Amino acid sequence: MVKELIEDFSRVFGDCKEVNAYFAPGRVNLIGEHTDYNGGNVFPCALTFGTYAVARKREDRNVRLYSKNFDELGIIEFSLDKLENLKAHDWANYPKGVIWAFNNLNLNIDKGFEVLFYGNIPNGAGLSSSASIELVTSVILKDLFNIDIDMIKMVDLSKLAENKFIGVNCGIMDQFAIGMGKEKCAILLDTNTLKYDYAEIDLEDASIVISNTNKRRGLADSKYNERRSQCEEALRDLQKELNINSLGELSEEELEKNKHLIKDSINFKRAKHAVYENQRTLKAVKALKEKDILTFGKLMNDSHVSLRDDYEVTGIELDTLVELAWEEKGVIGSRMTGAGFGGCTVSIVKNEFIDDFIKHVGEKYRKKIGYEASFYVVNIGDGARKLD
Repeated sequence: MVKELIEDFSRVFGDCKEVNAYFAPGRVNLIGEHTDYNGGNVFPCALTFGTYAVARKREDRNVRLYSKNFDELGIIEFSLDKLENLKAHDWANYPKGVIWAFNNLNLNIDKGFEVLFYGNIPNGAGLSSSASIELVTSVILKDLFNIDIDMIKMVDLSKLAENKFIGVNCGIMDQFAIGMGKEKCAILLDTNTLKYDYAEIDLEDASIVISNTNKRRGLADSKYNERRSQCEEALRDLQKELNINSLGELSEEELEKNKHLIKDSINFKRAKHAVYENQRTLKAVKALKEKDILTFGKLMNDSHVSLRDDYEVTGIELDTLVELAWEEKGVIGSRMTGAGFGGCTVSIVKNEFIDDFIKHVGEKYRKKIGYEASFYVVNIGDGARKLD
C-alpha cells in the first residue's frame, strides 16, 4: 500500500524525494452514542482501515493537497497566510482546519508542504473519515516540523478544527479513539474528565461486523447540532436546582426524580437518552470484562431502541439493518453507530453465522430499501502514527 502511494505521490507532485508515510484509522463506537458532548462515557475502538498519507515539506509557504478519493478535484493549493474554510476546497478544509488549529497555539509551521491522501474508510459512512484525516494531518505536522506535542493535545486540536473551522459541534470521542487507539482493545473514555481505560476485546467465537446503509449523511447539515442544543437546554433546566456540569453526572434515578425541571418534553427525551446511554455503557464494559457477552449484546440492542425512540437519530435505513440483524441466528447484539441519519450499524455475530448474516440481511435490505448495503468484518488496530 505505502509503496503504491509513494509512486502516486511522484506522479502527482513530480518526484518522491524526502517523503514520509503516515496513517490514522477510522473508528467504530461499540456503545455510548451521543454521550460524548454530554459529559458521559463512550466505548469506541480504532479500526485497521483508515487514512494513509505521504508528505514532504516545501521551501515556500504554499500547501498542496491531493486525495486519490477525490481525483476529479485535482491538487488543492492554498497559502499558510490565508487559511479559510472555502466550499470549493471541499475535503481539504479538514486538514486546513488542523493547520489553523496548530497556528492558534503559535506552533512553528513556518513552511508549506505537499500531501497525498488515500482513505479506505467508506466516505460518509459515519466511521469518522473526517476525524481520521484530521489526526493524520496532526501527525504529519508534528513530524515535519519537529513539534513537541503529545497525542492527547493533537486530539484536542483536531476537535478544535472540526468545531471552530469546519463548524460541526462534535464531541471528543472520534478524535480520541483515532489518536489513542490500541490493537485488540476498545477505550472506555469518560468525556467529562478525559480519564480513559483500555479494555481488551475478546469475543471468543464472534466478530464485529459493520453494515453500511450506503445512505450518505453530512454532520453539518444534519440535525446533530439541534440534538446537542436540546441537551444543553435540558441541562440548563436541571441546573436551576441541581449542582451539575453535565448530563453524564446523573444516574437514571436522579434524572427521573428531577424530570419535572425540564420544561420541554422533547428535551426530556433527549436528556433521558444521554443519561441512560451513559449508564448502559458502564454496564456494557463491566459485562465485557466479566466475559458476559450476551449481556453486552442486549445492552447494544437497548442502545439502538433509545437512539430510535428517545434521540430520534436512526431513520428507516438504520432501523431496517438493525431489525434484520436481530432476526438472524448467531447475532449477539446490533445497533446503529455514529451520529445517525444514515451511516452504519455495528453487530456482534458468531463467526459460523457471518456469511449467512451478510447474505440474508443484504438481500432483505435491498428488497426493502431498494439499494445495496455493504458489510465489513473488522479488526481493532492501533491509533494514528508515522509509518516505517
